Parts: sequence; structure tokens; C-alpha cells
Amino acid sequence: MIFVTLEHILIHISFSIILIVILIYLINFLVYEIEGLRNSLEKGMIATCLSITGFLVIRWISSGHFPLSNLYESLIFLSWSFSIIHMILYLENPKNYLSAITAPSAIFTQGFATSGLSTEMHQPAILVPALQSQWLMMHVSMMLLSYAALLCGSLLSVAFIVITFQKQIDFFVKNKNFLSLKKKKKSFFFDKMEYLSEKESVFQNTYSLSFQNFYKYQLIQHLDYWSYRVINLGFTFLTIGILSGAVWANEAWGSYWNWDPKETWAFITWTIFAIYLHTRTNSKLKDKGTNSAFVASIGFLLIWICYFGINLLGIGFHSYGSFQLISN
Repeated sequence: MIFVTLEHILIHISFSIILIVILIYLINFLVYEIEGLRNSLEKGMIATCLSITGFLVIRWISSGHFPLSNLYESLIFLSWSFSIIHMILYLENPKNYLSAITAPSAIFTQGFATSGLSTEMHQPAILVPALQSQWLMMHVSMMLLSYAALLCGSLLSVAFIVITFQKQIDFFVKNKNFLSLKKKKKSFFFDKMEYLSEKESVFQNTYSLSFQNFYKYQLIQHLDYWSYRVINLGFTFLTIGILSGAVWANEAWGSYWNWDPKETWAFITWTIFAIYLHTRTNSKLKDKGTNSAFVASIGFLLIWICYFGINLLGIGFHSYGSFQLISN
């Protein structure tokens, strides 16, 4: 009973902290950027990571196995993975603004786990024989860490596409203003004073757009850089997870690869992000940032199909009673 109480306390503490982190981020972004508030964001993510870690340790002790026996534990571990990915990149560069992605992702997964699932699924389940292996921790943890990293990197790529598209619209509007001004200058009945006034207005707008475009250019470069770094990290985790899963499959089913739906979609996801990395690093391709971002956007959908869709259908060797027991 005490374990259940501690689990409830820790999971609600982590959820509350993430909610506060998001509110602080919105204040910092929409109202005024305060350095002290930014520092509190990172402290909040650390506290969240520690709270979920405490939950997983307690669940591990109470259940007697690594806490990945059902969808509820899997989602909580995924939320923990978001905070871990954030901390890894924060240690590399404290000003990466990744909390705008990791914090909402963590609160979304926790919110669905605590409110969207039945209370019966919140209880630890007994592992089926196929899952009673030392490979459970290695394979499943690597897969979920890869999902978290690839989802974050894909969302950064989506933001890259949106801002790039908006920047192109601003550039088109600026050129349209110049063309309109040039036509009016050639008009015979155009008043000189009105022309000078409009010319000054156009140049002010042009300067404002150029000033905004400079910061948009910087933001685009940061998004492109960090999406590549995060997806590269997630791709490494995914490769390790697939390889360890193949070894585990050979022990459990006598074959390294069975073309199970889960395995097939994991391979498709791996292939898509391999294409992303090739597109991102190929110097012969033009506009490789935008092209690779579109590939990552496709990968975002494939991850959810691989992680959530297959278990929703409850088919293949990896179903284990649909949402009741999952392996990755």
C-alpha cells in the first residue's frame, strides 16, 4: 500500500512541476525573458526527471521486474525519456531552448497515461514468459529512448519547416511592396509628396522585415542544428534497440527476424531516419535542410504508428494482450 501511495505522490509531483515549467516558459517567451526564470526552467526539468525516476524505482521494487509491463508504465518511461533527452542536450549547451519541445511532450504523455487509461492498467502486471528475460531492460529502454529523441527531433524539423515557409512569405511580401512602389513612381499622375511618404513607409517596413528575418534566420539555423543532433542521437538508440531486439527474438522465438508488424514498422522507421541522415549530410543535394526536415516529419508519424498503432491493433508477436503487456 505504501508503494502505491508513493507512486501517486511522485507522479502527481512530476506532472505539477512540468505544468509549472510550461507556464514559466510561456511567460518567458510571450511577456519578457528573465534569466532567473530561465534557470528555474532547467531546475524544474531536473526535479521532474528525479520524480519520475523515483516512481520507476519504486514500481521496479514493488513489481519485482523492470517497469515496462504495460502501456501505462511505457508512457511514464517515455515521459522520463523526454526529460533525460533534455538533460543530455542541456549539459552540451544550456541555451538550446529544447524545453519548448520536451516539456509539452512529457506532460502530454503523462496526462494520457494518468487520465486516458483505465485504473486497472495503472497496476503492475505479471510478465508473460517471453518478456521474462534480461534483454527486457536493454531492448525496451533503448527503443523508448529512441522514440523520445526522434519525436523531439522531428518536432524541431516541423518547426523548421513552418518558420522557413513563413520567412519565404515575408520575403514575397517585401518584394511585392518594392514592385508596387516602382510602378507608382512611373505613374504620370502620381503626387510627389504622397510618393515620398509612401517610400519612407515602405523602407521602414522593409527594415523591420529585414531585422525580423535576421532573427528568423538565426532561429532556423538553431532548429536545423538541434534537430540533426537529436535525431542522430535517437537513430543511435533505435539501432541499438533493434539489434538487441533481434538477439532477444532469437532466444525467445528461435529467429533473429520474423517480419512481425512491430519489427517491420521499426525497420521502416529506421529506414526513414537513415534517409534523413543521408539527406542531411549529402553535400550534392540543394536545400538539404528543408528536404531532410520533410523526411523527419514523415518519421514523426511512423514513430507513433510503430509505438502506438501496432499495440492498438493488438496483432503480431509484440501484442501481448494488446495494451495489457507490451515489449517496446
